Amino acid sequence: MADNEKVWTPSNVITMTRIALVPAFVAALLCPWPEWMGAAWLDPWKPWVAAAVFVVISCTDWLDGYLARKRNEVTDLGKFMDPLADKILVVAALLVLVELGSLPSWIALIIVAREFIISGVRMVAASKGEVIAASWYGKFKTVFTMVAIVAFVVLESPLVASFSLLAYQMLVWFSWITMVIALGLTVFSMVDYISKARHLIGFKPKGSAASGASRTTTDFATSRATSDAAASLLGDAFLPGTDAETMCTGEFDAATYELAEKVVALARNKGVMVATAESCTGGLISGALTSVPGSSDAVAGGIVSYSNTVKEERLGVQSATLQAYGAVSEQTALEMAQGACQQLGVDLAVSVTGIAGPGGAVEGKPIGTVWIGCCTAGKAAAVLYHFEGDRSSVRLQTVKKALETMVQALA
Repeated sequence: MADNEKVWTPSNVITMTRIALVPAFVAALLCPWPEWMGAAWLDPWKPWVAAAVFVVISCTDWLDGYLARKRNEVTDLGKFMDPLADKILVVAALLVLVELGSLPSWIALIIVAREFIISGVRMVAASKGEVIAASWYGKFKTVFTMVAIVAFVVLESPLVASFSLLAYQMLVWFSWITMVIALGLTVFSMVDYISKARHLIGFKPKGSAASGASRTTTDFATSRATSDAAASLLGDAFLPGTDAETMCTGEFDAATYELAEKVVALARNKGVMVATAESCTGGLISGALTSVPGSSDAVAGGIVSYSNTVKEERLGVQSATLQAYGAVSEQTALEMAQGACQQLGVDLAVSVTGIAGPGGAVEGKPIGTVWIGCCTAGKAAAVLYHFEGDRSSVRLQTVKKALETMVQALA
């Protein structure tokens, strides 16, 4: 059974344990367990015990995600249960605080409503084979919400006020300020998420001028050269292109073919040979280049490195790189491009590695995430793109952008 088919992975076990511990948190705060134990003196410590349980559950959220990525055991069950565990914990804590009178119900309503709305949008996106990447606003929202909940839980203990009235007043201010920030981020992150998914829910037609190859990150990197040298080498090669068009069965659209012709013509005129190192496109870039008559004068070939084994054995991508950064990363794209130049003995090579869908998305790398690298004269650079659309659309946009990269580098 493949790793992604396993269910009871260590990360999934931790996730299920987190959910199972939520009733323990509720019971620690609401139940009269000190009286049941005949130790009434422990009653003031109930909120502290509950807060400790809450912190433990919250911290395991990072642990299960780390293990899933480190062990390459990202599963569908984990993708479903991990965010659900967070929602169950937060909702349970908010309801308990409302019941105790520590929080007004409208605060819980805003946070819970946001989760329902985001979950609904995520379901629509999943039904269409897309993943909407979470922004840092959502991550900070989670952190501030967790911190605020812990502070409000601790406020239930009379020990703070009895220790120092000033400390109690400062904790009250801290609790409310943190909760207000969490509420602001809750609303802002919801608006941001809906904005990203507006083409899915009817606010922006798919394929409009705003869609297509959207470069959200323009982070040049070099190997054996400085960042300035790489930028000089590639120039505007990575400027966003036009909207994706439908790929015809067995052939390329006119725009893609025209780009391939330019690459072949430029390479032939300059007397250089080019090559490709492809992962998510599976040889489509080489196919576009070799569809041009006379391309044998300029195209040496390509290496389709769909698996990590081929990336290592044929392109020389280091195992440590794949383990540390993953196959879809800047570092892997750079080493793929460099490896193609060395293995095929060419003057210029382009590399692509990404997630075309409909599956394969992980946290921070949604469907449409593609790194495109280029190497020439021992200098390399790579840039991250986020393409939109289905699998065919993402692959076609990647082919076009890779060809544009080659045109600019040759020009």
